[in-house]
Amino acid sequence: MARSILLLAIPMVLEMLMQSVFELADAYFVGQLGATALGAVGAGASLIILVFAVGFGLAMGVTAMVARRIGEQDPKGASTVAMQAIIVCAVVSIPLAIPGLFFAPELLRLIQAPESIIEAGSAYTAILFGSNGVILLLFMINGIFRGAGDAVLALKALAVANALNIALDPLLIFGWGPIPAMGVTGAAVATAIGRGVGVGYQLYLLFGGRGRISLKLSQARVLWPIIRRFIGLSAPAMLQMFIATASWMAIFAFVGAFGEEAAAGYTVAVRILVFALLPAWGMGNAAATLVGQNLGARQPDRAERSVWITSFANMVFLGAVALVMYFSAEHLVHIFTREANVVAIGASCLRIISYSYVLFAFGMVMTQAFNGAGDMWTPTWINFFCSWLVQLPLAYFLAFPLDIGVQGIFAAIAAAQGLLAIVGIVVFRSGRWKTREL
Repeated sequence: MARSILLLAIPMVLEMLMQSVFELADAYFVGQLGATALGAVGAGASLIILVFAVGFGLAMGVTAMVARRIGEQDPKGASTVAMQAIIVCAVVSIPLAIPGLFFAPELLRLIQAPESIIEAGSAYTAILFGSNGVILLLFMINGIFRGAGDAVLALKALAVANALNIALDPLLIFGWGPIPAMGVTGAAVATAIGRGVGVGYQLYLLFGGRGRISLKLSQARVLWPIIRRFIGLSAPAMLQMFIATASWMAIFAFVGAFGEEAAAGYTVAVRILVFALLPAWGMGNAAATLVGQNLGARQPDRAERSVWITSFANMVFLGAVALVMYFSAEHLVHIFTREANVVAIGASCLRIISYSYVLFAFGMVMTQAFNGAGDMWTPTWINFFCSWLVQLPLAYFLAFPLDIGVQGIFAAIAAAQGLLAIVGIVVFRSGRWKTREL
């Protein structure tokens, strides 16, 4: 069991690190343009996480279905599911592009972004929404690879995408020779190109039969029973992620009320936090894959054991991360900005939220385990309770009526993350997820 977790977790952890490198690279290069530019990237990212919510939901649905088919020794069925998921993903991307392409300034005003940030970030936001198709496919196809146990292929695709993004970021942001300086907009163009090439490489791997899943163009026909089942699984998973990500949009609006420097500091801190947490998500993804495959093989006790082993490993990892955050907060933020007030706010955010990490490690794995079993509604309700009924009211109350300021918002985030872990553990121990049929 430990060997299986290790073989899955290492490439999945690296994959999640690669996911966060897009945002870190943008923040590093854009940070050299000042606090307004950083705030613009943060505001745009706060909106595009709605697309990420859809992408994560689609990935969760396809991972659960593919993992179950692989556990049942049915690779042909897994390939059929994968093709239907790609068709759904392509169709869903079209309506998602419209709001961001045509109403980017209005969307930024909805989250109370200052006018200077709206002016700097409208094109950045529009490009990210316009290229949402490659974002969705990148997430979803990697979900296919994870469900099949081919996590190394997902890692390769992200390595290609990130290498191109990092190479293009300074060229397009600052300009070079005949290439004009595009500022914040250049970061969005670089990311879109990098992700687009990454998706092209994913499709090459899928149709080239490089892993357990091999697709053919002859499979490109609509199979409604499979699509309905896939949507039935993905819809609550999307809602689950939307609940979580929309709460972060509200948190950005609360922080933005304290000015540009607060928004910039929070933006940098979130980039660092995401970089630290995505490997932990990789551990959760490994647990989800093992749960799906073991339930498919009719071994529920083995599925449960894999979750507990992964949870304790994740606790050790995030405990180490919390220590680094606490003692090196200013140094980490200083990598992205030299402005003293921005550094102070970002460091405060890192320290306060890191207090919840040891406990939150269990919550991250438990919620992913439910998803791997195909029980998408349980973590959806857990996220709704912790994010909307606890985190947001508490953040508002601490920041404004009690006048604690942004530190009160950060404390509310830490408290909600700890609560999510406690609720997740209690529900997981009930064992109802073991009886879910796919």
